Amino acid sequence: MAVRLTILGSGSAGNCAYLETDQTRLLIDAGFSGRQIRKRLAQIGRAPEGLNGILLTHEHSDHVQGLVGLSAKLRVPVYCNRLTQEAVEEQLQVKLDCRIFETGASFEVGDVTVDTFSVPHDAFDPIGFLLRTSAAHIGFLTDLGHATKLVIERVRSANVLILETNHDLKLLQDDPKRPWSVKQRIMSRHGHLSNDAAAEVVEQIVSSELRHLYLGHLSRDCNRPELAYRIVSERLAKLGANHTEVKSTSQDAPSPTLELRPS
Repeated sequence: MAVRLTILGSGSAGNCAYLETDQTRLLIDAGFSGRQIRKRLAQIGRAPEGLNGILLTHEHSDHVQGLVGLSAKLRVPVYCNRLTQEAVEEQLQVKLDCRIFETGASFEVGDVTVDTFSVPHDAFDPIGFLLRTSAAHIGFLTDLGHATKLVIERVRSANVLILETNHDLKLLQDDPKRPWSVKQRIMSRHGHLSNDAAAEVVEQIVSSELRHLYLGHLSRDCNRPELAYRIVSERLAKLGANHTEVKSTSQDAPSPTLELRPS
């Protein structure tokens, strides 16, 4: 059976992905309302009652706002580190069924092996994931200010990578809505990746094994999908990495489901 990955939505106002294997159904983050996540799962013929777990990268609301409707009400287990649990439960004023892991540890949920690693972002203990399945290794790097050597090493084996392309530097600098202090935070080494910074990360990570690259967490105000796509695609072309397919994600609707089969 194929492994299926659907980016239910990705952007500054919400992030959530769905992974399905022979034995396991997981959400990676739950950054939309429970109702919205249920609606998006229904579009691919699935329901949250079938979930085996929710993996959390960090506590920011665009990654956790659906937990009350999903974990608290349906008793879906949440996999996170201790600091993220404490921050989320205080923020949402709810007690969750958490399965705690140490940052840097690996663990299994059904037939999925989950590798965790620290990423530089302005949260309590933010992490990235590499999900190892029978068909592919799938990396999640959605919130980070820069890629450390550790980050590069941990996702280098990915066949599929969801990578933050949060902003275009000029659009961010010219944005009239954000005060300078917020712009500084976004541009900092614990903020978010620009399109150009994401292209640098791709250059360090890309290998013959990387087949699918999703551009995620785009700012609605300070980026454009075509800008992110052009900058990253041009870098891949320069590297001769024509085997890597670049896909944009949307805040508003699920991306087409990607089916992966063991080679």
